[in-house]
Amino acid sequence: SCSRAKDVTMPAKLPVNFFSTRSPVIDLFRGQLDYADHLRQDSEIVLYFYYAPWCGQSIAAREEIEHVASRLSDQVLFVAVNCWWNQGKCRKQKHFFYFPVIHLYHRSFGPIEYKGPMSAVYIEKFVRRVMTPLLYISSRSKLLDFLSNYEPGVLGYFEFNASPQPPGYLTFFTSALHSLKKDYLGTIRFGVITDKRVAEEISLVQSGSVYLHRHVNTSLIYPNDVMNYTAENICKWALENREMLIRWLRPHGGKSLLLNNELKKGPALLIFIPYNPLAEIHPLLDEITKVALEYHSCNKSQAAEPDLQHLGDTDSPAFDSSVPDAHMKLSETFSITKYPCCNTVVLPQWHSISRTHNVCELCVNQTLGVKPNKVHVPHCNFLEIEAALDSFYLQEHTFFQVISNTIECSNFLSFYSPFSYYTACCRTVNRHFLSFISSEKTIFQTPKVAFSSHGKKDNAQHSIPHIEDRNWFIPDLHINGTNITGLSCRTNKTLNLYLLDSNLFWIYAERLGASRSTHLKEFATIVDLKEEVHYVLDQNQSLVGSTLENFIKNFSILYSPLKRHLVDDPSVRLHEQRVITEVTTNTFHDAVFLSEKNVLLLYYAQWCGFCASLNHIFIQLARLLPPDDFTVARIDITRNDLPWEFMTDHLPTILFFPHQRKEQSVKFPEDFSVNLPNLLKFILHHSSLSSSEPCTKECLHKETVLQQGHISHLEREIQKLRSEISALHLAHNQLEAQLSEARREEQRLQQQKHRLEKQHKTLQLHSEQLQATYDQKNQELLEMAGKLQELADASENLLKENTLLRILVASREGKLQSKDEIKEPLQSEQTLSEDNDVSVSTEEKRIDNTDSIETEHSSGNRTE
Repeated sequence: SCSRAKDVTMPAKLPVNFFSTRSPVIDLFRGQLDYADHLRQDSEIVLYFYYAPWCGQSIAAREEIEHVASRLSDQVLFVAVNCWWNQGKCRKQKHFFYFPVIHLYHRSFGPIEYKGPMSAVYIEKFVRRVMTPLLYISSRSKLLDFLSNYEPGVLGYFEFNASPQPPGYLTFFTSALHSLKKDYLGTIRFGVITDKRVAEEISLVQSGSVYLHRHVNTSLIYPNDVMNYTAENICKWALENREMLIRWLRPHGGKSLLLNNELKKGPALLIFIPYNPLAEIHPLLDEITKVALEYHSCNKSQAAEPDLQHLGDTDSPAFDSSVPDAHMKLSETFSITKYPCCNTVVLPQWHSISRTHNVCELCVNQTLGVKPNKVHVPHCNFLEIEAALDSFYLQEHTFFQVISNTIECSNFLSFYSPFSYYTACCRTVNRHFLSFISSEKTIFQTPKVAFSSHGKKDNAQHSIPHIEDRNWFIPDLHINGTNITGLSCRTNKTLNLYLLDSNLFWIYAERLGASRSTHLKEFATIVDLKEEVHYVLDQNQSLVGSTLENFIKNFSILYSPLKRHLVDDPSVRLHEQRVITEVTTNTFHDAVFLSEKNVLLLYYAQWCGFCASLNHIFIQLARLLPPDDFTVARIDITRNDLPWEFMTDHLPTILFFPHQRKEQSVKFPEDFSVNLPNLLKFILHHSSLSSSEPCTKECLHKETVLQQGHISHLEREIQKLRSEISALHLAHNQLEAQLSEARREEQRLQQQKHRLEKQHKTLQLHSEQLQATYDQKNQELLEMAGKLQELADASENLLKENTLLRILVASREGKLQSKDEIKEPLQSEQTLSEDNDVSVSTEEKRIDNTDSIETEHSSGNRTE
C-alpha cells in the first residue's frame, strides 16, 4: 500500500535589519525583548516601535520614526523590536492584533500606547507631551495663554519652598501621564503653578489644589473631601468633567465606527483644515475656536473671549461658584437683548390651504422691576421654559393672524416670580423657503415692532425677533460682528463641531463634496444623519470666522436657505454621444423633467449583476424607439444622490416619464419579466402618443404620419441590420483565413519545437560529458595537490635538519680550536712521551678526519 508523503515545512529565514545600521533607532530584529527592557533601565524616556517586517504600515512608518529619532535621539531612546519572528521573545510574550505598535515609557511609568496618525509631526508632538506632561506656569501672562487655549486645562498649585517635592506633586505629575495613557489625542493639558500670587488669580490658595478650567460652564476645583487624592482619580475627574467645545477626529484608516458614532449624536459640522501639531501659532484654528466658543456661550455674560484680557471680569469662567468674591457686579441695565433664554415656537397654519405659519420666539426675562445688587449669571432652566410655553399656549389664539408684515411682541407676567416675565415675538413666514429667501432681506430690514393690545407693552429694545433677524434687529449683536452667540442653546438644530486634518484625511472631504482640483485644502460641511441631508460651504469663499458664522446661522434657522448637496458622478462626460443617456445628479432635472421627450429611466448599480444583464435589451430598445420622441437613460444610484421622492430600495427599477406628464411617472411592474416585448408594450401603453379619446380626421392623419415615420424608422433599422449581417459574413471569412494561417503557423512552431528539443538533448549530453571531464580533472588536481603538499612537508623537514647540522659543525669547530690551544703548552711533555702517545694521536687524527669527512658529506647532501 502507498504511504502518504510527509509534509515538508521550510524553516523561516533568519531576520535581517529593518532599520539602517546608521539609524539612531536601535533595531532588535531578532525580537530580543529582554535586552530592550535592559536598555530601558538606563533611560528616562523610551519609545518602543514593535513591527512586522512584512507589514506595509510598518514599512511606511519606518521613515517617520527615523525622522523623529533624528530630532529627539539626544533626549529619547528609540528601540525597534521585531515582534513577528517566531523564535524571538517578543513574539512569545506579546500578542498584538495589528502592526506597528508604539509604546512610550516615562521612567517606570508605562506603557503609554500611541494610537494617533503614523506621521512624524504627530508622533513627535506626542513624544514631547510624554517628555514634559506638565507645563510650568510662572507668571500671569503664561496663565492667560494657558487658559485661552481651546483644549481643557488642569492646573495644580504647589509650593516648592518647603521641600524639593511638595506633597501631592508626584501624584499630580502621574495623573498627567495617566491622561495621555487614556486619551492618546492629548486633549487635556496639565500645568503647575508655583507662585502664590498667580494661583490666587484662579482662586487657588492651598498647596496641592487642582483646578479644571472650562470656558462656558463653571470651572471646578478637585473635591479632596469627596474623592481620594490619587493619580487615577484626578485623571478620571478631569476626563469626566472636561468641556469639549470642538473635537478632533482622527480615523485610523481601518474599519471603524468612529464617524458613525459621532454623526449619530446629531447634526455635525465637519471642518477640514491643514494642521501642523508642531507649529507655535494656528491663526485659522484660533478663529474657528472663537466661533465655537461664541456658539456654545448660552449666556452672553459667560462668553469668554479667547485672549482673556481680564481674569477678574465675569466674562471669564476662571472663577468657581463656591468662591463668594468670584463674581463681579452686573450692570444695572439688564435687558433681554443681552441675556436671552428663548425657545422657538411654530404655530400651526391657520387654514388647511394656507402656506404660511406664524413663527414666535418665546423668551424668559429674569430681571424686571426691582433689580438686586448682585445677580448670578442666569441659566436657561427647562422648568422655566416649560412654564413659559404653558402660558404661551393658553393665549395661542391671539397669535393666529393671516398675514403680519411686522414683528409683534407681547409680554406675559410669570405666575411664579414677580421679577420675571415672558416675551413672545411673532411674525408670519411663508412655508416655501424659496419665497422666504427672496423676501428675507426686506423682512429683516424692517425693524418696526408692533405690540398687540393684550399683555403689557414695553419698549422695542426689550423684544427679541426670530433668530435669523438678530443681525439686523439687535444693534449690540451687529456691532460685535457676530450673530451666533449662544445659538446652540436657542435652537433644536444644535451642531456638534469637529475638526479633521486635511493633510491626512482629505479623502473624506472629497467624499463629502470637496473639489479634487483645489490647492487650498480647507473645507466645511454639515452632515445631518437624521434628516439624511448634508450641506457644503462654498469653496469659493475663504474659510474664516464670519463665513462659518453665516453657515451655522443659515442651518439653524427654521426655514434653512441652504441648498442640499447631492453627490454627483464626476466620471460621466456630459457631451459624450451614447445610445443610452447616462444621467447624473446635476443632469437629472434637465434630462428628465425639462426634456420634451418620453423618458425611460433605469436605476442600476455597479454591484448589481442582474442590472448588467439588461444592457443589451436597453440598447436594442433605444435603437428601435424614434430618437426624436423617446430617450432611454440610466442612473447609477450608488454614485449619485436623488430627491427622496425618486429613491428606491429595489434594483433594477425602471421608471417611465411621459411627455407633458412628467409628474405622472409610472414604474415598470416587478412581476413582469424585463424583455424587449414587455418594455415596448409598457412604453406604448403609457406613452403620450396613446390616447383613449376618439380620434378625429386630423388625429388619424397625424397617426398615419406617425406610423409611416415608425415604418421608415424600422426599415432603416432593418437596412442597418442587413449591412451588419454582410459585414459579419465578411468578418467571418477573414477570420477563417486568419485561423488557417494560424494553424499553419502552429505546425511550423511544432516542428521548430521538435528541433529545439533534439538540440536540447544533444547539449544536455555534451554537458554531462563535460561534467565528467571536469570531475576527472578535478580529482587529478586534488591528487597533485596532495603530492605537492608531501613535498613541501619533506622540504620543511630537510630545512630543519640542515639547521641542526650547521649548529653541530659550529660546535665541533669550537672544540677543535680549543684542542689546538691546549697542544702548544704541552708540546714539551709530548716530546717525552711521544713514543707512548703516537698511537693515541694517530687514532685521534683518524677520528677527526672521519668526522670532517662526514660533515662534508652531510653538507653536500643538504646542498643537493
